[in-house]
Amino acid sequence: MTAPAPNSAQSTIDQAEVDRFSAMAAEWWSPTGKFRPLHKFNPVRLAYIKEKICARFDRDIKAHNALEGLRVLDIGCGGGLLCEPLARMGATIIGADASEVNIEVAKIHAEQSGLEIDYRATTAEDLAAAGENFDVVLNMEVVEHVSDVNLFMSECCRMVRPNGLMFVATINRTMKAQALAIFMAENVLRWLPKGTHSYDKLVKPSELEDPINRAGMQVVDKTGVFYNPLLDRWNYSRDMDVNYMILAERG
Repeated sequence: MTAPAPNSAQSTIDQAEVDRFSAMAAEWWSPTGKFRPLHKFNPVRLAYIKEKICARFDRDIKAHNALEGLRVLDIGCGGGLLCEPLARMGATIIGADASEVNIEVAKIHAEQSGLEIDYRATTAEDLAAAGENFDVVLNMEVVEHVSDVNLFMSECCRMVRPNGLMFVATINRTMKAQALAIFMAENVLRWLPKGTHSYDKLVKPSELEDPINRAGMQVVDKTGVFYNPLLDRWNYSRDMDVNYMILAERG
């Protein structure tokens, strides 16, 4: 099943990428399946997201409903791995993905989990054109799969409210990333299906900061993340040569 064609003249959709992830959609919620790396990555990115949101909006990080009253967009939400835990924290979540198959999987799992999440098969540009806006935009592990990074980032920034935040997580375009995130992860360790990532589509931090700055936002935090095989978990790192996260704010 293909994603719906966006209404705007320009599109950030790479249909081959949408089709690739749609074909794996049934495995989104299997911690040992093709999305195992995201399941392993979830704790560290959720901790980062919650910490920064609570600091920005003066919330009690220990409260079970710490994000109550905040409107959050997860663009490129896939099967909802981030949406569900954030909904449990009290946030009003909109999960958007270009793949109708991913959205149907996400809807079914949310219903089974007793969670109310607004899932939509749509694009960043169509949401922005409709005037949608959010306290927080999550742009996690998606920029390396779009057809036009500058347009995608611009449309995401348009939807961030004053005083709002945008999180971006992706893979750096370095030889180190090519060796570890592509060759090792896809060909040796078999964590990901071959072809999940293309070196040419990986994104340097400066290529995200430029459209963020042009949109009137500013980067306020950056961190690398790395996998520790001895502990079998992801940790923060000063090294941004492979996986990294960026936090931007609108003043």
